[in-house]
Amino acid sequence: MATTYEHVPVLLEEVVAALAPRDGGIYVDGTFGRGGYARAILAAADCTVWGIDRDPAAVAAGSALAEEFPHRLNVIEGPFGRMDSLLREAGVEGVDGVTLDLGVSSPQIDDPARGFSFRSDGPLDMRMGNHGMTAADAVNSLGETELADVIYRLGEERMSRRVARAIVAARSEQPIERTARLAEIVRRVVPKSRDGIDPATRTFQALRLYVNDELGELDRGLAASERLLRPGGRLAVVSFHSLEDRQVKEFLRRRSGNSPAPSRHAPVERTAEAAPTFRLISRKPVTPGDTELVNNPRARSARLRAAERTKAPAFEEAA
Repeated sequence: MATTYEHVPVLLEEVVAALAPRDGGIYVDGTFGRGGYARAILAAADCTVWGIDRDPAAVAAGSALAEEFPHRLNVIEGPFGRMDSLLREAGVEGVDGVTLDLGVSSPQIDDPARGFSFRSDGPLDMRMGNHGMTAADAVNSLGETELADVIYRLGEERMSRRVARAIVAARSEQPIERTARLAEIVRRVVPKSRDGIDPATRTFQALRLYVNDELGELDRGLAASERLLRPGGRLAVVSFHSLEDRQVKEFLRRRSGNSPAPSRHAPVERTAEAAPTFRLISRKPVTPGDTELVNNPRARSARLRAAERTKAPAFEEAA
């Protein structure tokens, strides 16, 4: 029997307000999931939404929602980092809004078979799609130094070397193929924190980000949205941890011409700067209110950053 998941979109009203959907507009939900944002955008205006997700299960679930909004909702499989080329292949050259809800979705983390959670035993997979390296491949093949670097850099785990050493020792006896076993290995060497966060949290986060190249995908997605958005179009990005939020913040800071000025004491060769491609809607991120935090504890670390596209041509990415 199929499991039914209830996915509660985070900062839903705030995302829709940031996008400001209008009749006749075209919008992209780049992390479609179960279509929470897409449904709200479609309800807000007589517009068209293109949903993108690299998870085949999300695309399959989107077919039912598409029937509720005939000729207005289209769901395609693929990474949001290629949203401009995916939509171009579908005949869409420009859009009026893009939203991204970063990280793992509730249906993914709640399904033990996907291998994202340390709370339920399942295969150590963690892939958002059906292709590429699994988390089991990573923990059983990466060298100890590289594994420690991944866990430190992407999980911000201060005891990354200790964790990597324990993983390498455990896999020498038997390959690590289940989430419960990996979580137990980590818990043996990382003490419980005062805030009650499970000791395995940061290691699992690091492996998920690594397996799915999530930060690289975010870079590609932000640049693709810049190329795809029409002048006046809106970008709204919801992130859940500091690495993602910092990346979005720095992208929008650079693209809006708000990068910190260099020190007046440093010898800098001055060059003509490209015109800003975005205008910040707010300099500070939008965070969930008390009511949402009570109703949806998973929203506690969410941050929404939004900006409006200018008429300037998209930045040319370095080769």
